[in-house]
Amino acid sequence: MSQAAAWEQQSAAAAAAPVLSAQRVEKTYRNGTHALDEVRLDIGRGEFVSLLGPSGCGKSTLLKMFAGLEEPSHGHIRWWGGNLATVGTPERTLAMVFQEATLMPWATVEQNVRLPLDLRHVPRAQADARVAASLKRVGLESFHAVLPRELSGGMQMRASIARALATSPNLLLMDEPFGALDEFTRNKLDADLRDIWSRQDLTVVFVTHSIYEAVFLSSRVIVMAARPGRVIADVAIDAPGPRDEAFRMSAPFMQYCKTLSDYLTLANQQGDGHEAQH
Repeated sequence: MSQAAAWEQQSAAAAAAPVLSAQRVEKTYRNGTHALDEVRLDIGRGEFVSLLGPSGCGKSTLLKMFAGLEEPSHGHIRWWGGNLATVGTPERTLAMVFQEATLMPWATVEQNVRLPLDLRHVPRAQADARVAASLKRVGLESFHAVLPRELSGGMQMRASIARALATSPNLLLMDEPFGALDEFTRNKLDADLRDIWSRQDLTVVFVTHSIYEAVFLSSRVIVMAARPGRVIADVAIDAPGPRDEAFRMSAPFMQYCKTLSDYLTLANQQGDGHEAQH
């Protein structure tokens, strides 16, 4: 096989690999807490996958592993079929949005959104264009010069999302970003996030405690059992067409919510350790 053919074969294999793969991942902390137990999970390009489960089941721990912020005690995480060094190469970048907006209070919205680009030494003109595009994408273009304290909680979270999008990520990790917001604001941001995801080549992994949010946003919902966390259900949300208020009131939406509620009941009872497909 020629070198060119070998390179093409390797490139095709990398393209076919999951964006994220958890391979028998376990996590036990130094204090003896067994947080995760043999988690097996593949996430493909372009999916919107929500992690749903009881408090303390390891959803955020798993997300931090996906971000490279924590390491498994056993097992492996793979990004695009490779190790952590794969992340940051062309078309293999990730960004994370935390539960809090974590904005610099002394900096304007524009400066906050530009921060990761400044840290990467992106040329100023290019950075300005990307910041402007990100702020427009989340509806904050008119608030670029204000300080975070002048924004509502929902607008602060929009700024945090804009900061993540400014890096042009292929993989976006979100740790229950809307949990502290009122229901109206949360529903609006869910709709905006779904629209952003649908318009670009973006894979999203989203942690939530809300069944309704998971069904509205996701192409798949992964249900995790109570500690030690493990996957007990992998539910595809097969709902073509717009995800809007009509969808929230539809019979399929309610049925998906009922299915996930039943799995959460099982999750709170610890389950039997066997993964279910739906």
